[in-house]
Amino acid sequence: MTDNIDNNKPAPAVPAHVAIIMDGNGRWARARGLDRSEGHVEGVNTVRRITEAASQAGVKYLTLYTFSTENWNRPQAEVDALMHLIVIAIERETPDLIKNNVRLNMIGDFSRLPEEALDRLRRCMADTAHCTGLVLTLALSYSARWEITAAARRLAELAAKGDIDPESIDDDTFAASLTTAGMPDPDLLIRTGGDFRVSNFLLWQIAYAEIFVTPTYWPDFSADDFRNAILSFNSRERRFGLTSDQLKTSASHSSQQSNA
Repeated sequence: MTDNIDNNKPAPAVPAHVAIIMDGNGRWARARGLDRSEGHVEGVNTVRRITEAASQAGVKYLTLYTFSTENWNRPQAEVDALMHLIVIAIERETPDLIKNNVRLNMIGDFSRLPEEALDRLRRCMADTAHCTGLVLTLALSYSARWEITAAARRLAELAAKGDIDPESIDDDTFAASLTTAGMPDPDLLIRTGGDFRVSNFLLWQIAYAEIFVTPTYWPDFSADDFRNAILSFNSRERRFGLTSDQLKTSASHSSQQSNA
């Protein structure tokens, strides 16, 4: 007896760009009677696990909210430990990133990063610049309001100098002024730790992203959890302001054209 397989059924869609708010490291550690830094250390292992899972799934861009501008307000000892951990972890993982054809990228307000840390991270980026697979972007010293404000300032300066006509500024012009220029907007936003907020992350870019929230703390977030998020993404109807009937009509028209 053989299973009935529908060869005409479309393969599950893989989001081209997945963005993740990695939350819950501190709570994971506190629940185990550990120092918060232990949660951050374990969270690094999850980054490696999910990067591998995303690459295997065929995701093209993975953007991780690594350190927000608001995180600078945490106790100095924790900030210092985080900066050290991030640099050490990226340097340690760079050979495997190269092996797996993963290109490292960073976005954020680098003026606030310690100079030595920034130099070391930029060397890691340079070492993976030739890779053509998954683009792993770390949002480091990042906030969406900072990014949007900076983009508006750059466009205002260009307009003041007469380099651009203010009337010509549209969505595409503005998007090209953001730190994510050249990247597609996220299709899927995952937040671990159970909180239902976007925390000043990619506010412009996630306008039409599907959102998946899980109570699982980031250190416990598994490859299966990541795959479940993609399955949830596949169950959504992405209308982009249209109605369901309009989508069906458009899909039918596209199918007829491809079969013509």
